[in-house]
Amino acid sequence: MILIGTIFMDRITKAARLMIVSDLDHTMVDHHDPENMSLLRFNALWESNYRHDSLLVFSTGRSPTLYKQLRKEKPMLTPDITIMSVGTEITYGSSMLPDDGWVKILNQKWDRNVVIEETSKFPELTLQAETEQRPHKVSFYVDKTKAQVVMKELSSRLEKRGLDVKLIYSGGMDLDVLPQGAGKGQALSYLLNKLKTEGTLPVNTLACGDSGNDAELFSIPDVYGVMVSNAQEELLQWHAENAKGNPNIIHAKERCAAGIIEAIGHFNLGSNTSPRDVADFVECKLDHVNPGYEVVKFYLFYERWRRGEAANCETYIASLKASCDPTATFVFPTGVEKTLHECIYAMKGCYGDQKGKQFRVWVDRVLSTPTGSNTWLVKFDKWELSGDERCCCVTTAKINAKGSGGASDGYTWVSVQQKWLEGYEKKDTSIWLF
Repeated sequence: MILIGTIFMDRITKAARLMIVSDLDHTMVDHHDPENMSLLRFNALWESNYRHDSLLVFSTGRSPTLYKQLRKEKPMLTPDITIMSVGTEITYGSSMLPDDGWVKILNQKWDRNVVIEETSKFPELTLQAETEQRPHKVSFYVDKTKAQVVMKELSSRLEKRGLDVKLIYSGGMDLDVLPQGAGKGQALSYLLNKLKTEGTLPVNTLACGDSGNDAELFSIPDVYGVMVSNAQEELLQWHAENAKGNPNIIHAKERCAAGIIEAIGHFNLGSNTSPRDVADFVECKLDHVNPGYEVVKFYLFYERWRRGEAANCETYIASLKASCDPTATFVFPTGVEKTLHECIYAMKGCYGDQKGKQFRVWVDRVLSTPTGSNTWLVKFDKWELSGDERCCCVTTAKINAKGSGGASDGYTWVSVQQKWLEGYEKKDTSIWLF
């Protein structure tokens, strides 16, 4: 059995301050938001304020194949834990290491061949794509007018065959057949028990969802819940019948990731002011000062400068220079080395060159390691979207605390080194500033 403490020993050595467990489609990811602004707002908030001492869990009905496809389409962060295929698969870290202990639990009273045999007797059921058929999940499409009758009859037949299964209907069309012990709720319970056994139970956990297969997430004791404003009727009906009046579950006013940010503030789980919502970064006060905020702030300013959304004035340029050591160096992914001051000077000629275009910058996996009393080694992935091209640099920076007051006085950049993430190299590197 995988020890979570082993997986995250370089990340979190004690109980997470906050664990967010979120569905993806129409919850974390808004497919009606072509600019992905609510998702980018959440990303900036998480990396600046939570990544260093909290856990991000994605809980999705998607198979690993479709999950990885979504990651290529949307500016999603890398979660610490991924729960896929409606709670039938749990993996850890960016390498997505599977939890063998969870597999053993799901094997009890489950026979996939019997499920296939019995479901083939129902003409109302249409098998979903092969990618969505998993070892502990068989998925179909069924018309909502026939769903309840089919589910009742199918459940009876499988029980007579000695199987203990769970049928989950969501989205007004999707029917998943799972082992009785599976599901998003059971996967979360298993995860929480595992963390508790290791003495690292999160201080607070927030579950986020929009559809019927998320209902189980809100049934776990001592877990806060948010149904985003665009939640489907099936989830709202479940709430009305099972959790009405529960102060730990809210129906957000905001859509998708914006609703998650809203819930963080509603339940007082920490700061819910995203750096993307702050015009002047001086106004943004952190609960826990950390180098991640400095990184997010720097690259968000860079995006605004290129988009022509920051004031084009010497004051900002001087401020950027002041945040860099005079001898600070920048090693480009091509291997070329310049001083950070040279790079900042080059920025002056690029003001507004991406105005009106689809240009976004975000950072992922911002992790800092103290190397002295006031120095940190910060590693992160820097993503840049320009039109249809998406490129990424694995970045390592050395940052010092500014002044005698420690990190609360801000930071000074000492060096930055980048290398291309394989498969995400930029075609034209003539303009690559940071």
